[in-house]
Amino acid sequence: MSAPEDEEGLLPLTQRWPRASKFLLSGCAATVAELATFPLDLIKTRLQMQGEAALARLGDSAREATPYRGMVRTALGIVQEEGFLKLWQGVTPAIYRHVVYSGGRMVTYEHLREVVFGKSEDKHYPLWKSVIGGMMAGVVGQFLANPTDLVKVQMQMEGKRKLEGKPLRFRGVHHAFAKILAEGGIRGLWAGWVPNIQRAALVNMGDLTTYDTVKHYLVLNTPLEDNIMTHGLSSLCSGLVASILGTPADVIKSRIMNQPRDKEGRGLLYKSSIDCLVQAVQGEGFMSLYKGFLPSWLRMTPWSLVFWLTYEKIREMSGVSPF
Repeated sequence: MSAPEDEEGLLPLTQRWPRASKFLLSGCAATVAELATFPLDLIKTRLQMQGEAALARLGDSAREATPYRGMVRTALGIVQEEGFLKLWQGVTPAIYRHVVYSGGRMVTYEHLREVVFGKSEDKHYPLWKSVIGGMMAGVVGQFLANPTDLVKVQMQMEGKRKLEGKPLRFRGVHHAFAKILAEGGIRGLWAGWVPNIQRAALVNMGDLTTYDTVKHYLVLNTPLEDNIMTHGLSSLCSGLVASILGTPADVIKSRIMNQPRDKEGRGLLYKSSIDCLVQAVQGEGFMSLYKGFLPSWLRMTPWSLVFWLTYEKIREMSGVSPF
């Protein structure tokens, strides 16, 4: 008879290291989705920065002329003034971010669902457990990925700085990491982490919770099976809900991450996410919290669709059970 160690060595990698495998599989799916939809993320970030009322505190020379107004004009402006490939400016740290973020959130959510909370024998999973699991998964994944998200947001604004006649801050991804680390230390890499995890909690309450709930509702209560049609319908719902819940926190997060900082790494415009929220609403109105909603939704929906279809298919090909 073979020893237990020998039998374990014959098992597929996905069964020997299930969590590591799911981390890598979700990272691969997120990379495909990020490459396909990144231009919309760039446009969304540019829209969220225009008309920033707090810039007035730095003096007239810091006020921006707001060259872009809507999603289409923003996209055309980037292509005409910066070049077509600039629509993917910052995609490298974005991929880094999503490998860590998606891997962390998916592994955390499944662990909470299967081990901590536990499904019932009939596969029923209460909504309140799914909501808590989704929010906790978002917090864990985003906290781990915050340095890469910080670099992504700042690099997305480099083309705009060049057009405004300002010096570029970074020569590339690794220089951005090194410069932020040199100026703000380890703490500087986690600038904006509070609004970031707040956004991630809301987005994943919309994304993971909605996808998981809708998918299993369709499988258990309709003639639909666990196939591409079910995955597609569930992902479309999750993308919409995630955009509605996450856009205000995304605006706050982007502004805090992109604000100028002193030599000690402290922000010059906002003291906290609450301060940023108050200034935005008082200076620009409540709807400023939904700046960039259209490209955010148009990106989130196909991103969610591509991610979930790819992730479910990769799991199937790798011999891992469906999500």
